[in-house]
Amino acid sequence: MEAFLPYLLSLLLLPLSLYLVCRKGSDDRQNLPPGSHGWPILGENIKLAMLGPEKFVKDRMKKYCGEVFKTSLLGEKMAVFCGAEGNKFVFTNEDKLVTSWLPESLRKVLMFSADGGKMKTDSASKRILHHRAFSPEALKQYIPAMDALAREHLDRDWNPNPVVKVLPSSRKYTFELACRLFMSVVDPVRVKKLSDPFTAVIEGMFSVPVDLPGTAYNRAIRAGKVVRGELLKIVEERREEMMMIENEEEREGRGGDLLSKMILATDEDGNGKLFSENQICENLIAILVASFDTTSSAITNVINYLAQLPHIYNQVFQEQMAIAKSKGPGDMLTWEDIEKMKYSWNVVRESMRLTSPAQGSFREATTEFSYAGFTIPKGWKIFWTVNSSHKNPDYFQEPEKFDPSRFEGTGPAPYTFVPFGGGPRMCVGKEYARLELLVFMHNVVTRFKLQKAIPNEKIVFYSSPMPAYGLPIHLRSHQE
Repeated sequence: MEAFLPYLLSLLLLPLSLYLVCRKGSDDRQNLPPGSHGWPILGENIKLAMLGPEKFVKDRMKKYCGEVFKTSLLGEKMAVFCGAEGNKFVFTNEDKLVTSWLPESLRKVLMFSADGGKMKTDSASKRILHHRAFSPEALKQYIPAMDALAREHLDRDWNPNPVVKVLPSSRKYTFELACRLFMSVVDPVRVKKLSDPFTAVIEGMFSVPVDLPGTAYNRAIRAGKVVRGELLKIVEERREEMMMIENEEEREGRGGDLLSKMILATDEDGNGKLFSENQICENLIAILVASFDTTSSAITNVINYLAQLPHIYNQVFQEQMAIAKSKGPGDMLTWEDIEKMKYSWNVVRESMRLTSPAQGSFREATTEFSYAGFTIPKGWKIFWTVNSSHKNPDYFQEPEKFDPSRFEGTGPAPYTFVPFGGGPRMCVGKEYARLELLVFMHNVVTRFKLQKAIPNEKIVFYSSPMPAYGLPIHLRSHQE
């Protein structure tokens, strides 16, 4: 019911919708994908909220077409691409037939401008992230910091408590880690000023974009302004600190984190700064959203499966204890240790297959094209789906069964397992997320036995799938 509440106010628009039905006929184009646009303005948002993304897509694949169907979501006419072939088509036609697009609800909540976030520096942003923030060299340096914070977090927030709610705890850990690694922000007060508004941001950014008092969207907009304001202060302070260093080499040497690198970055000709303060903030917001939402969701769901599947937990425990016993007192995890966590990584991937943190992503058709025999008009929005391939028995036998062995050897067929997307716009933080998940898993299972406080806790969907009550877990030491 809670997931439905952000959409209730949209019912007030129903009379206007009925009026528009009379004023505006249906799309008279021929050969559009089968499906329904629902009510004008309302579209099928309420059905999506009530059913959840997985069932919404599954039902329409069965009713209309298993390859592509039309709908109307977030105020836009939309074609939903399904299955491995749909994933492949979208990923291989990036910047040819389709381009990136964000819903208005995300743009207004997260960004300074309302132009869809198509920044001139998009490719430059990805280059900075790829080569400076998420390069192999940078990732190797992150592992000890991840390990140290995981130990600190478990000592502070898990050890004293017989029962821990995993979702809020994992949000706290992943958000604090991102602040520490990418902005060198370690002051708990400052981290809290950023993290507190993020709950409202996450709850409202995918809601129907009706900006009226009392709506989740309105709360998210106000919270987004707070986040951007705090980040602007951090960026401006850091820029002032960097500019006070007159020696250019010393300035470059001091600029170790992502924030400093973006401040110091110049265009390809070396003429002037590459990023404005606003653009730096928007890049940082994207990382913080992923830390607060999708990464913490992934950690929570992995812990959920470990707690309810003892045979899986035991195999992970054996692998992780072998690594722990090879370390000296106080030694931090290393890249070589992570590479030994092969079974644990298969468990993480199977968790993301069954309960993917992200449900897919949006694109926009830059030209009219045909797919699966249907016409996709220019300007239509496109959504490629995760579960239409992850839960497809044609790709994964017994798709509801938790089976990490699916990822042994060559693993799943191309375009069937896509929790991080694919093609040119594959998530740049994929490897960072892998390290973060495995480091946290290592520290949890080597310290605790896990038992679910609510054995049949339901998985609900807000911005990501998560246990309805935050996954309370009973903790037991291995000595008991």
